[in-house]
Amino acid sequence: MEIRIGILNAPRELSFETDESAADVSGKVSAAIGGGTGVLELTDNKGAQYVVPVAGIAYVQIGAEETRRVGFVA
Repeated sequence: MEIRIGILNAPRELSFETDESAADVSGKVSAAIGGGTGVLELTDNKGAQYVVPVAGIAYVQIGAEETRRVGFVA
């Protein structure tokens, strides 16, 4: 699933693919914003870790969980 994080005062957004479910990502975002450690920590599907300060987050867009289709579709 694709995750997009908008950063305040930055012209580009942070975008990456993750193997985590939408519920897991949403829970991590809610916990971080709700007063956790002050940072949002997510891991992409290649193992890279992203640490974003909560104070700098403008928005978090969580893509739909969809399996990729292989072959021709009728």
